[in-house]
Amino acid sequence: MPHAPRRRALMLVNPRARRGSEALDSVVARLEAGGLEVRLERFDTPEEVSADIVRRRDEADLVIVCGGDGTINSAARGVLATGLPMGIIPMGTANDLARTLGIPPELDAAADIILAGQTKRIDLGEVNGHPFFNVASIGLGADLASGLTAETKKRWGQVGYALAALKVVFSARPFRAMIIDGSGRRRVRTYQIAVGNGRHYGGGTVIEASATIDDGHLDLYSLEMDNVWTLALMLSAFRRGEHGAWAEVRTARSTEFEIRTTRPRAVNTDGDIVTETPARFVIRPDAITVFAPLAAASTG
Repeated sequence: MPHAPRRRALMLVNPRARRGSEALDSVVARLEAGGLEVRLERFDTPEEVSADIVRRRDEADLVIVCGGDGTINSAARGVLATGLPMGIIPMGTANDLARTLGIPPELDAAADIILAGQTKRIDLGEVNGHPFFNVASIGLGADLASGLTAETKKRWGQVGYALAALKVVFSARPFRAMIIDGSGRRRVRTYQIAVGNGRHYGGGTVIEASATIDDGHLDLYSLEMDNVWTLALMLSAFRRGEHGAWAEVRTARSTEFEIRTTRPRAVNTDGDIVTETPARFVIRPDAITVFAPLAAASTG
């Protein structure tokens, strides 16, 4: 009996990710022992990732992305264009998409999920045509993304996030915006507007308690407190996704939002600044196939 052909995996590695310098020999050996033919490539800029996926679409049966949320975001266009299923080896600082999908931080364990072959379809958010898996934000989150360098993330990890966040909060000022969706228009004075597609962001914070990455809609919140330090009292609610219970937090759910501001403001997607307001957010349901544990595949 002839052997079935080995599935071909294009494995893309971000050497600048927090754990990007770790040896992947054992992961590659594990994948190849499990029946994959692995082609490993390292890249220098995010722009290379999707272009490489598209260029090699006929040479691969699946894509494996090794890096953090920013790296995975860079692969979104290529995976969307080719329809190739995507595996994740989490090597970043926050790894929020991996957390949402139930993929463990241990590299060999993440490789085993790819080998198990269980997949699920997930949604993809877009803002002004730029994709995001986890969250897009205007205000505090964008200010944090602007001030958090790759070197800080690689050297300090979650501690670096905390220190940078404190710096942002100290200098935070509210801004005025208009939120537009199917239910109407609302003028707000806010410190942040965030629009979530997945479940986790910011190192494990929950976008909304009932949110999943395959529910076909976006979840918005707006921080409309008088004093930004009130945010400290809300932290545990944010970790659970229950911040909508606070009067200072406006929440909304829709398949499309538009945010307008009095002057252009930066928009952060999955940790990187990619565009500015006015910003139109839309959902692409069931856009991408990912490898995920059975529990994630059945529950979202």
